[in-house]
Amino acid sequence: MKGYVVLETGETFSGQLFGAEEGKDVHAEIVFFTGMTGYQEVLSDPSFKGQMVVFTYPLIGNYGINQSDFESLKPQAEALLISELNETGHHYEANQPLSDCLTQAKIPYLTGVDTRAIVKRIRKNGDMRAVLTTNPEAVDFNASLPLGEQDVVSTVAVKEKQTFGSGEQHVVLVDFGYKKSIVDELVASGNQVTVVPYHTSFEAIDALKPDGILLSNGPGNPKQLTSYIPTIRKMAEHYPTLGICLGHQLLALAFGGNTEKLNFGHRGANQPVIDQKTNKVYMTSQNHSYVVNETSLTQTELQARFFNVNDGSIEGLEHKSLPVLSVQFHPEAHPGPSDSATLFNVFKEMMSQGRESLYV
Repeated sequence: MKGYVVLETGETFSGQLFGAEEGKDVHAEIVFFTGMTGYQEVLSDPSFKGQMVVFTYPLIGNYGINQSDFESLKPQAEALLISELNETGHHYEANQPLSDCLTQAKIPYLTGVDTRAIVKRIRKNGDMRAVLTTNPEAVDFNASLPLGEQDVVSTVAVKEKQTFGSGEQHVVLVDFGYKKSIVDELVASGNQVTVVPYHTSFEAIDALKPDGILLSNGPGNPKQLTSYIPTIRKMAEHYPTLGICLGHQLLALAFGGNTEKLNFGHRGANQPVIDQKTNKVYMTSQNHSYVVNETSLTQTELQARFFNVNDGSIEGLEHKSLPVLSVQFHPEAHPGPSDSATLFNVFKEMMSQGRESLYV
């Protein structure tokens, strides 16, 4: 059926709408993803909760869907906007086309839409609210809150403790909406991983006797999690800690830094990041709207270590005295063979040095 996406600016774009419930509009923040591949990972990444994703690559679905590349148990994005959808998908691991996967997951999608024009609007006006609808004249943006004011972490985080692997070192992963690939990397590098809900108390985590803490990625505005900041700081002061994406932002807030929203976020698989400590450049996968404000670090014990080569924004931090490291990008989703996944080895070394160097 005919469908429309109405931007917060008032502009409307049309296409063929599939999977939408009749009479039910989809309210979300509209963002774009620049990768030529990776649509399955995007669809299932919990960090996209609350967002409808515009794919800049014009042909999506050409290699179908397989069971091994999901980043969570179910698709998480609110809706997809696609220029041209391949209805079959050919790959030796594929077990269904993308369209079937979206239909089963009840994820609406709009095809034949002018994705190039929409992306140009986002780049000009920034990430904004949008509504997917069959009746553009009746759209009411007041019917939903902006994503930055919503509690979305509670909708994607685990409810109960989970354990993976059986390595010698024990990592407690505090889940704000983690990607499966993070656990896979930790287990592959010889760790036992216990995933706990984001609201788990310090005492409960301490009772698990971890060798290190990993603060995961997740959706939404980090300042919606302000009440958990004291616990995050206490964990980082007691255990070697690695933060990824949202976890990185939360560590900055915990040690007195500040975060701010980018005009339009970094979402793609080819973002160049330089490590100023090693002078090495990583080609990274990213998915975030918020960044750490560099000026806000002046009076803290954190220092910026990684920077985005394109816009100079902070891509990672380290503590001046504690074994605390954070990255804004996704080291588990490295697009190259020798890229940022090595940071998991750095984290492993941090844990190997133990707690003796910590100021408790």
